[in-house]
Amino acid sequence: MMIGIDFGTTKCAMGYYSNGEAKLITDRKGRKTIPSVVAFLPDGNVVVGEAAKSKLFIDSSNVIKSVKRYLGTNYRFFINNREYSPEEIASFILSKLKDIAEYHLNEVIKDIVITVPAYFSDLQRNALKNACKIAGLNVVRIINEPTAAAIAYGLSNVSGERNIVVYDLGGGTFDVSILNVNGGVFEVLATSGNNTLGGEDFDRAIVDTIIEEYKMKENVDLSSDKVILQKLYEEVEKAKINLSDEESVDVVVPFVSATETSIKHLTFNITREQFEKIISPYVENTIELLEKTIKDANLKKEDIHHLLMVGGSSRIPYIRRRVESYLGIQSERSVSPEEVVALGAGIQAGIISGEIKGIALVDVTPLSLGVEIDGGIFVPIISRNTPIPISASRVFTTVTDNQESVEIHILQGERSLAKDNISLGKFELTGIRKAKKGEPRIEVKFEIDIDGILNVSAVDLTTGASHSIQIKDRVILPEEEVNKIIEESEKNRVKDEEIRKVGILKSKYNIISSSISEKLPKIKDYDRDLYKEIIDLMEYIEKLFTQYEVEQIELKMKELKFLYDQFVEKVALYG
Repeated sequence: MMIGIDFGTTKCAMGYYSNGEAKLITDRKGRKTIPSVVAFLPDGNVVVGEAAKSKLFIDSSNVIKSVKRYLGTNYRFFINNREYSPEEIASFILSKLKDIAEYHLNEVIKDIVITVPAYFSDLQRNALKNACKIAGLNVVRIINEPTAAAIAYGLSNVSGERNIVVYDLGGGTFDVSILNVNGGVFEVLATSGNNTLGGEDFDRAIVDTIIEEYKMKENVDLSSDKVILQKLYEEVEKAKINLSDEESVDVVVPFVSATETSIKHLTFNITREQFEKIISPYVENTIELLEKTIKDANLKKEDIHHLLMVGGSSRIPYIRRRVESYLGIQSERSVSPEEVVALGAGIQAGIISGEIKGIALVDVTPLSLGVEIDGGIFVPIISRNTPIPISASRVFTTVTDNQESVEIHILQGERSLAKDNISLGKFELTGIRKAKKGEPRIEVKFEIDIDGILNVSAVDLTTGASHSIQIKDRVILPEEEVNKIIEESEKNRVKDEEIRKVGILKSKYNIISSSISEKLPKIKDYDRDLYKEIIDLMEYIEKLFTQYEVEQIELKMKELKFLYDQFVEKVALYG
């Protein structure tokens, strides 16, 4: 059987499809979620889940949480004099999930569908696939978490063509996606998020508030007491949940300090109003991202038909009210926010295995992908929010005579200058046909597979010389940095478009002017007036390039070509 795994930053869940129904996999105690925590015991054993979470503050140096945030980086964990990669740590969690699923379903599990945040890069996706491989699991498909949620709701709740907002606020990450659903086809129109914002931030903010108040009141700093911190975080998490139903709750931690005459306990009453004030800045950040994503999808709030609230933190009444108020619609409530992604992954497993018919899924790439050309200009080959899988190519040429190799510089971003974008990698294509600049034809192809992983190839269309690369050693930026890139591109959109056009025109001009320059001595001998006219025009065009006069450059380049063609025609006629 193929199962679906929601590999969360703070918790994991699993789903599968059987007898026409999506179901959750539970552990031996009936729990539907497993904490994404790994602990190394003194005897050398490794424990995962609740057993590991209980040691989080008591023995924090030997406990690892939120490993998902490190996937695709060169970060290393040092435990008991041994180095572990993020993939190895993640594999411990995945192995535990495999064991739980095999016990629950009473069969060997190998093939899986696994979910990732919408903004996971190709390197992060590859890292997760490697972790699964280490755990003995074969990843048949990677899908975005918001898309998985839409699949779970979509089977029963969506008919006809609809635009859907998937607002996914979990323990450690936030994602928002706009999807269009029509005739069983799910298409992601736009996506955004913040991979360092979630319910853990709410807990931390409350804990900091309590510790600060206790310090002022009792002159005792509890921030360095690991045992008390462990208990305090547990109680704060319970209080956060209870505030969904209660106007105020008490956070109580006994025996936190003592004097010669008494033992002191920590008691902190937090009201729902206080809690909402504490988390308000985080919530407003999600609303800003939601607004931007709707704009990216070329929609208005009024165009949204359905709101899906996903992730445990989206249960908080204040957050639900704030999002519903912003969009002016009620959220769907037929599926538990904590379970919906795992159920969607399970349904996707059912689609792939052939148990479900008539549903298709289309994801998008979050940032434009392309190459650097002469003059440091970035030329997109695949635009942002293009549905995947996708294959696209463009033909380029050389910039010097008899050039035998070219460097392919791969970039991701939205700015016109290569230096303003994210460098993904470089490779060199050799074996190019020796010829004048502008003559060789080099096709650069970008391919993004169904899992969002990028492959780039280049081929000389004459010699057949080729080279390809799958992007590795990529520098991963936090999602908020990616969002800044997009915002910056919006601010500079008009200017960047001028830079891009001028850069491409400059490349074309260099090839034309090079051919003309070779003939200038002959033109001078043949027709001095024509020679002077061409020289003056070339100098004027060079000046226009510094002024970014796009229309004038295009016009004068046509004039230059016309003058040169006149010379060619006269030579052909009169010798």
